[in-house]
Amino acid sequence: MSAKNMLFSGFGGQGILFAGKFIAYKGLIEDKQVSWLPSYGPEMRGGTASCSVIVSDTPVGSPIVSNPDILVAMNLPSLDRFESKVKPGGMIFADSTLIERKVERDDVKVFYIPATRMASDEKLGNLANMIIVGKLLKETGDYTEEGIRAALDKVISAKRANMKDVNFKAIQMGAEFE
Repeated sequence: MSAKNMLFSGFGGQGILFAGKFIAYKGLIEDKQVSWLPSYGPEMRGGTASCSVIVSDTPVGSPIVSNPDILVAMNLPSLDRFESKVKPGGMIFADSTLIERKVERDDVKVFYIPATRMASDEKLGNLANMIIVGKLLKETGDYTEEGIRAALDKVISAKRANMKDVNFKAIQMGAEFE
């Protein structure tokens, strides 16, 4: 791996920034160079929020991800806005519970995960983001239980330590989704 440029996007409140932060911390723990650039403001009130993450073997020159290798789209406006920006040969992870249309490109690998429904069915609350993260980690070959648990320890505060296991379960569900 030289660098993975990722863009996470969805409605404010879907855990977009948390998912990106988790991936960035996982990269740091694994001695990678990382950048995490959240985009929030009025988006936190229900508009489209996004987060750029770069995980690289070499220093990151700019935190801006204009043409991602990987797009996580948690809602239709995000897919509509960023689908065309994904590099040819890249990957798109879409929450098919909230996105009914198919990706129109044939030069990217697409994964449709009904993450919102899965989280609801398993009574996991608002963890569709982490279900998609699990699928992303599996498909990119970055799924390691040790790295995942260490990153969860970093991004989940001691006050919310009870959320570590449920987040890990959501990541596992995503990784196991076919």
